[in-house]
Amino acid sequence: MENRNIVITGTGAVTPLGIGTEAFWEGLISGRCGIGEIRKFDASQLPIRWAGEVRDFNPKEFMPNPLVLDTALFARYAIAAAVMAVEESGLITDSDRVGIVMGTALHGIDYLARTQQIQDETGKAGDPKLLTKYMGNMAAAQFAIRRGIRGPSLTVGTACSSGGDAVTMGALLLKSGMADAVVVMAGEGAICPPAIWSLHKTRALSPSGESRPFSADRSGFVLGEGGGALVLETEAHAAARGARLRAKLLGWGNNTDAYHPVTPRQDGAQAAACMRLALREAGLSPEEIGYINAHGTATLKGDKAEAAAIRSVFGEGIPPVSSTKGATGHMMGAGGITELIACVKALETGMLPPNLGFTAPDEACPLPLVTEIGRKANIRVAMSNAFGFGGQNSSLIVGRAE
Repeated sequence: MENRNIVITGTGAVTPLGIGTEAFWEGLISGRCGIGEIRKFDASQLPIRWAGEVRDFNPKEFMPNPLVLDTALFARYAIAAAVMAVEESGLITDSDRVGIVMGTALHGIDYLARTQQIQDETGKAGDPKLLTKYMGNMAAAQFAIRRGIRGPSLTVGTACSSGGDAVTMGALLLKSGMADAVVVMAGEGAICPPAIWSLHKTRALSPSGESRPFSADRSGFVLGEGGGALVLETEAHAAARGARLRAKLLGWGNNTDAYHPVTPRQDGAQAAACMRLALREAGLSPEEIGYINAHGTATLKGDKAEAAAIRSVFGEGIPPVSSTKGATGHMMGAGGITELIACVKALETGMLPPNLGFTAPDEACPLPLVTEIGRKANIRVAMSNAFGFGGQNSSLIVGRAE
């Protein structure tokens, strides 16, 4: 029987900490924070004026100018990350046996908002390419067109678990035999007044602009942006072409709270069930997980629910935990992939990224957090969680590429 175990052969990241996987990782383990005052537009009249913005991003380094003009920011971030992942993997994408899966929470909301503002101010007709720039599937479509990817093409929109669920969807395509390799990409460019006002009204955003996951003084998340990408392949396909393995994708889980549009179940029951699904798929026990990259958005209810879920699954044997959102802000759909990349780098380097922003323990979140910079840990397996509005839950497990 053909070996359809799944491996990761390429990674790519566009983040507030830097462009490229190595720049992203170096920013994480050095304890650098990518959150600052918004520079994209005049935010002086907004209730929240801080975000995790991507700096010094030149899309023309990754795509031709016509494609830059034909895409919204979320797609540019995703495509740039996908270019890096494919180049790192050495995968030949011009094939019916290569698929593509895109994850995004808010699609081109920033472009839609800006277009409406221009129309209101000038009275001029809108952009004829508005829909093809706004639509979530166009990032995957545009990348497939230029790279000859003719296999399955899917776009996942499951709020802030979109990136994680895109990885799961890619794994299912490989397991089913519908593809031999899948480019999984995600992008988010939602830093714009309408998104900020909406999230502010739900009291989800930190009024101080500080992201403090699992800390007693946490007050909400900070909006981030960026892109992430992975190349997934069956182990047999990767071996046949002599590809370098970055990690193995061992397990995945997906379910829903069926509880509330924006508030997670406070007992964390379904989030815990999702982690158990991933463990069962991987054939692992909780004791074998060496590190958890938590969703950890720094909201009062969200962090409490995730902490309860982790304790339910791991009991008194919880491995080191950290949320990287204190460094990047909440990259929403893209975060599910960039945070999995952080797990891959932790496996490769024996370093754990810190839970930046933590100042005071919260008895409602009794977790063994990585609070210091530069902690070393010889781990073999790591878990990454991503949860989203609507009760969307995703959990992924990766292992060393041995």
